[in-house]
Amino acid sequence: MSGSTDFREPPAAAPNLRFASEDSGLRAIAEKVFAGERLDFAEGVALYRSGDILAVGWLANSVREKMHGDVAYFNVNRHINPTNVCVAACRLCAFGRRKDSPGAYTMSLEQAWSAAASGYSEAVTEFHIVGGLHPDLPLEYFLDLASGLKQRFPKVHIKAFTMVEVAYLARRAKLTIPQTLAKMKEAGVDSLPGGGAEIFSDRIRHIICDHKIDGDEWLETARAAHRIGLRSNATMLYGHVENDEDRVDHLLRLRALQDETGGFQTFIPLAFHPDHTALEHLRRTTGLTDLRQIAVSRLLLDNFPHIKAYWQMMTEKIAQIALRFGADDIDGTVVEEKIYHDAGATTPQGMRRSELIRLIREAGRAPVERDTLYRSVVRDEESFTIAV
Repeated sequence: MSGSTDFREPPAAAPNLRFASEDSGLRAIAEKVFAGERLDFAEGVALYRSGDILAVGWLANSVREKMHGDVAYFNVNRHINPTNVCVAACRLCAFGRRKDSPGAYTMSLEQAWSAAASGYSEAVTEFHIVGGLHPDLPLEYFLDLASGLKQRFPKVHIKAFTMVEVAYLARRAKLTIPQTLAKMKEAGVDSLPGGGAEIFSDRIRHIICDHKIDGDEWLETARAAHRIGLRSNATMLYGHVENDEDRVDHLLRLRALQDETGGFQTFIPLAFHPDHTALEHLRRTTGLTDLRQIAVSRLLLDNFPHIKAYWQMMTEKIAQIALRFGADDIDGTVVEEKIYHDAGATTPQGMRRSELIRLIREAGRAPVERDTLYRSVVRDEESFTIAV
């Protein structure tokens, strides 16, 4: 897969005529945005530091509406976390456990397949699968997990295994990352989630996740996935010990890889939840920080087709507002989410399709159910079809 769609066409109208801010730097940034010009590092930092958050949000919303109009996407998905046993011991994580620790679990394959079948009665279109870096589970376990799901649920898209998991399993199996990805694709994996990116800065990763692959390795794994036709998402964990420059660096490194491969389809900013982690002395992000992150992401990631407001992390209420700050996606039904709830998330672990539709409509957007590849899903009472 090579090349990327250009999402930087200037708006058909002239919205800059209506843009007003006392921040002269922001006015200059707006002129570039309306001209379809790419923002640079210094302008990214300026967006984070501007005191006019409403103007930043308005600017991001103008780009979002140019790309997607009033549409807001959601999907009916099911999260499966097959194990929380993990060797990484990241300071940012409340989910991972040593294998002999209280609360550690590992699903058998039958349990994982059963978990996939449980939940809501309506058919899911996506299984989202991530877990810990288990010291004993071989690559074959994860290949069998994917192939078993594909056999039982052939219409469901399998979005499975972060770049961190792929690199870890490749190392344990003594395979290259491309070889490992090829085996996963053959087993039924259709795309990859974007987790584990955290912040690419080496300085920050040494503090929060020293035992994970570094930022360059994460990007190289994503590059290898895109090269064999596996699309992926991308994330950034913010609101811990990083600064504005670290955030901009992270976004621009993602943008550069997207220029090369075109393989990213959605960017998901993830607010750090410090509860029950080694960093629990830190404060949670505020709503304004979350909304600014959505807006800056939309403005800097001009070649990413979608920005997601992950309601599980930022609450349903902030996710609604984010649909006016640059986000065009609110995620899905989820059914059962463990990773962020172990870190103190107080949102529901799942949400009904009808509730997601209500949230989107109340935000003044038009809800469109999608599959993982952003094709429209058309439902009747007993089944669904994918519009191609």
